[in-house]
Amino acid sequence: MIVFQDYYGYNVRLSFSDHPFSKQPKHVFVICRYGGRWLLTNHAVRGLEFPGGKVEEGETAEEAAIREVREETGGVVEKITYIGQYEVNCPNETIVKNIYFAHVKSLEQRESYFETNGPVLIEHMPDDIAKDERFSFIMKDGVWTYTKQELKRRGML
Repeated sequence: MIVFQDYYGYNVRLSFSDHPFSKQPKHVFVICRYGGRWLLTNHAVRGLEFPGGKVEEGETAEEAAIREVREETGGVVEKITYIGQYEVNCPNETIVKNIYFAHVKSLEQRESYFETNGPVLIEHMPDDIAKDERFSFIMKDGVWTYTKQELKRRGML
């Protein structure tokens, strides 16, 4: 297990084992690849980030991940893999998110991308993402950094 503080100083526990914090998490974070590039969304307030969001009533976390990719980027998921889970201890709540890695087979134009401005494709992610103002605070803690290392370790990148 990896323990660190997020962008706001909240304690985060990250694990690449099978659902260590919750069997039914309420949030998802989906690292996406499309055509050899990173597929992110441009959140209207926060900036560039991977798709994600809340699990809705009656859906699994994996179903939520696929839905969030489509809603926020227009991406049609070809393959999705559970990678791990993290827990953020905020002052008034604890948030648990599943991390997925998705291969997207196509992008469909959407009339609305909900709270985002739609898809953004990036060839290479910056090495020091914390200093890049284009990116959301969600990208600036250890979750992205450690998960990228885990994806490389598994031979998925």
